Order: sequence, then C-alpha cells, then structure tokens
Amino acid sequence: MTNKPAQDTLLPGNIEALTAYSSAKSEKVSGNIWLNANESPYVKDVNIILSDLNRYPDPQPAPVIDAYADYAGVNSEQVIMTRGADEGIDLLVRTYCEPATDNIALFLPTYGMYKVTADTHNVAVNDLSQDLLLSGTVEDIIKAVSGSKLVFICNPNNPTGSITPVEKIAQVTKALAGKAIVVVDEAYIEFSESNSCALLLKDFDNLVILRTLSKAFALAGLRTGFMLGDKSILAPIRKVIAPYPVSTVVAQIAEKALNSDAITQMRRQVTILNKAKLTLLSWLEQSPAVNDILSGDGNFVTLQLKDKSCLSFAAQMGLVMRPFNLYGQDNWLRISIGNEQDLKCVKDWLDVISAQV
Repeated sequence: MTNKPAQDTLLPGNIEALTAYSSAKSEKVSGNIWLNANESPYVKDVNIILSDLNRYPDPQPAPVIDAYADYAGVNSEQVIMTRGADEGIDLLVRTYCEPATDNIALFLPTYGMYKVTADTHNVAVNDLSQDLLLSGTVEDIIKAVSGSKLVFICNPNNPTGSITPVEKIAQVTKALAGKAIVVVDEAYIEFSESNSCALLLKDFDNLVILRTLSKAFALAGLRTGFMLGDKSILAPIRKVIAPYPVSTVVAQIAEKALNSDAITQMRRQVTILNKAKLTLLSWLEQSPAVNDILSGDGNFVTLQLKDKSCLSFAAQMGLVMRPFNLYGQDNWLRISIGNEQDLKCVKDWLDVISAQV
C-alpha cells in the first residue's frame, strides 16, 4: 500500500484545481524595453529614514490615510491602506463571501485576479460579459448579477480600456442596495479622472472603490493600494486585515508621493503619457499588421495582430509586450505606454512587421 504525499491528502480541492494568476513579471522573458506590465516609465528618487525599524509600524499610518483621503475627496474614516489593490480584492472576498455558498460577478474580459481570488477562497464566479456591462440596460445587468455578493467593475477596464459611465454604475449600485456590494476597481483612474466614482461614496453604503499607487504614481514596486468605502462597510474588513499590513518604509514613501508637489508632477506625467498614447494609436491605425485596436482609457493599448508570429521580431529587438488570449483568439497584444525612446522602439517594430504584410 502506497501512502499519498501529505499535500495530496491535506490540500483542499479548490486549491488543487486552482490556476494561478500569471502576472507579467512571472513570465520569465528577457529584454531591455519593458512595456508588458502597465508600469510608469518615470523613476522616483526617494529618501527614507531607517532608524526605527525595530518598532512595529502603524497598521494604518494616519499621515498617509489623511493625504490619500484629501486626494480622493473622501473622509479619512473611508480609507483603508492595503498591499496593492490586490489585497483589497482578497479582503473583500474573505470578509463578505461565504466559501462554497456565495459568488462574485465579473464582466469578462477583465483583470484576472478577481477570479483567482474567488477560486482561492472557494467562492463561485458568475461570468458575465463586458458587452452586457457597456451595452446592456441597468435592468439587464441587475437580473444577470442577481444572487452575487460582490459585483466587480474594473473602470477603466484592464485589458480592454473600456469605460462604464459613472451614472450607470450609480444606477446599478442603487438597485443593488441591501443585496450586493459594487466594487469599482479604479487602478487606472488617473488616466481618466472624470470617470471616477469617488463622489458616489457619499450616496451609497454598498459601494467600494479600489485604488493604487502602482500606475500613474509610478510606484509599482511599493505595492501600495487603498480601499475607499462607507465606514460601515469597511468596519468588518478592519477586523480581517493583517495586523501590520503597511511597512514603515512603504508608509514613508507613500506619504511623500501624496504631497501636493508630487501629485502635480504625477498629473503632468499622466498628460505626457496620454499624449504619447495618441501617437501610438496613430501608428497602430496605419499599420497593415494590426487587425483591431481597443483604444480605451488607461496607460496601455490592446490590439489584435494579424499574425502573432510578429512578436518574434519584438523579442529580437529586446521589446517586451504582453500577449493575450481574448475572445477565443490568441493573437492579442497589450502595449504599455512608455517614454519617447520606448515608443520609438515600438514604431521600429511596427515598421518591420508592416513591411512584411
């Protein structure tokens, strides 16, 4: 008789069946021009004080919380600081969903961590479509999400860049009062500020907004996010969150990133990146090697190549972008908006593959 390894007998079935999220950095590729993870091309210089690392940090550092509340236009009691927006996703599922009973609603294609988090916690997924979210009536959406505990809306959506109007989100949130929590992931909102749902927080206690410093704030390596919501909806989450989720070093850097001068600089950089994106779009529209373009908001462009073998030329040039499977096809590509030199390399690549079509 052969004994099974411990992992086979102790591992829950949902974890054994889990397909892990494949992040851009987990894919071991080589290159020197990185346009695959929607990172900012801007580098921040920071000065930090390391004299008090023998002490535990403030779990929710007041200077950072207050600064972000001021930036987002909410009260400090409506803010929780997290380890990236990803921890916010995990906290919401862990706090509000009962394993093997509840489900969350997603509008696909969208950010993959919503599903991975649900699968990790043995929470079912109600797979819906972006087309329903964008083109369906509020009544259609409410009917489709009926019974879901959390309704995730990535806005702008990753990887399509599509925008769901604030008024439509407000109507959905109102209709789901007492039935579900609407979670609006605004990781890319700085690139489309007029579409933020932050002002809706004063009207709805079943709305949560996720934010990050990873994109426009150029601090992806800091792993800093924020959860915005009514204090009543955040109170249970404060019971679930780890006792010391924010390191002293992270808090120091985040506080400096949220001062008025740094925010002004961030917005200036966003303006530059948005203009660069328009230039990239014009190149893509002129390329015979490109079949389709999803030109929504965010610091990226997602496109469909006529022939995915074109990516081999990008690899030879040291150009790293993000291939995708979308709509049942494997010839999609997402390009992050880099600096002028980065995008010049994209233009060179486009010229090469366009000449071969």
